[in-house]
Amino acid sequence: MNVWHAVLHALELAGSMTWEITWALILGFTLSAAVQAVVRRESITKLMGSSSPKALAISSGLGAASSSCSYAAVALARSLFRKGANFAAAMAFQIASTNLVIELGIILVLLMGWEFAAAEFIGGPVMIIVLAVLFHFFLKPRLLEAARKQADKGLAGSMEGHAAMDMTVAEGGPLWRRLTSANGFTSVSHIFVMEWAAVLRDIVIGLLIAGAVAAWVPESFWQAFFLVDHPLLAKIWGPIIGPIVAVLSFVCSIGNVPLAAVLWNGGISFGGVVSFIFADLLILPILVIYRKYYGARMAAFLALTFYLASVVAGYVVEILFGALGLIPEQRNARVEMAHISWNYTTYLNIAFLLLAVVLVVRFLRTGGPAMMNMMGGGPDDMADHDHSGHDAAVQDHSGHSDSQVHHHGEVVQDRPHSPDAHQHHDHH
Repeated sequence: MNVWHAVLHALELAGSMTWEITWALILGFTLSAAVQAVVRRESITKLMGSSSPKALAISSGLGAASSSCSYAAVALARSLFRKGANFAAAMAFQIASTNLVIELGIILVLLMGWEFAAAEFIGGPVMIIVLAVLFHFFLKPRLLEAARKQADKGLAGSMEGHAAMDMTVAEGGPLWRRLTSANGFTSVSHIFVMEWAAVLRDIVIGLLIAGAVAAWVPESFWQAFFLVDHPLLAKIWGPIIGPIVAVLSFVCSIGNVPLAAVLWNGGISFGGVVSFIFADLLILPILVIYRKYYGARMAAFLALTFYLASVVAGYVVEILFGALGLIPEQRNARVEMAHISWNYTTYLNIAFLLLAVVLVVRFLRTGGPAMMNMMGGGPDDMADHDHSGHDAAVQDHSGHSDSQVHHHGEVVQDRPHSPDAHQHHDHH
């Protein structure tokens, strides 16, 4: 009975955190999908050709508007590198894709407070700058060339198909007109659902782990582990140990925020929380993917430089926010039981769940499941699909054309089929 009570308590805590952040997740993914629907993928690589401050800033901005799934971000960064992007710029894009996205900031505000969201968006650029400096001084041309040869082998990692899909609206016109068109609505719905499919596992695992840790690990353990009784040592120790806890947690992307809330309540330093969140690209499964993508030596180099960059970012945030008096004095991240009542959270959850239903219905009615099947393919599968000449007319329930087709992951205007087009399709 004690075991079942403990399990139930952990699930209740996980469910409570889920209820608190549901509307924020839907809002964040909707905004992210809207941005991705109008930012054309083919223009990205051209802006990432060097490691200059301007190129790194542009890469970070493009990453912040991209997928928040760590696996998809890693796969997309490899794809950009293969197409000619500078390696440092590709890594900056990858970091921003998981650490500077709007949904992460919203959830940090809800569970932990605005100070942590501000620290995330200040520490992220610091981490990218530190990484660029480390690359400049320690990344040897021979290692980079070996990594490029390994990358060109196109070995599959995870979420390759999702990373390769470009579902931007191909029609012209102002951004708002493209976004509010029928094609824009379809593109947003497809990106929204596939983003959820990409990160749902990590979010669920993160919530369950956070619930279990909050319910089962006594506060005294965390206080001793994070050296709470020694304030100065705790501030030094936090950014060092935070990334290591992240590596061992196996939780990446947005899924590590609930666990960060538990660690904050347990006594980890402010900078330690930030370093923990930044280490989502260092979990063991992603380190294995780095080895597959770039070779063992580059994987080790990335592990070391990413770790050092996250530690330095944690220290910078700790010092800066401490000097400004912005570090919260109370450790009251929202990990406690929440009772459902008619408050703003309930109203927002209902409103955004209805929005999610609308987007899912659009996804199902416009060929979304067929695209979903390609999410886990190899990195070159979509390239093969690009040359297949595949055009699938989309029908709504009334049998009328939706005036769009899906062509190698893009939503484009419908066009008449000609005999030559069919011959081209048969040839491929």
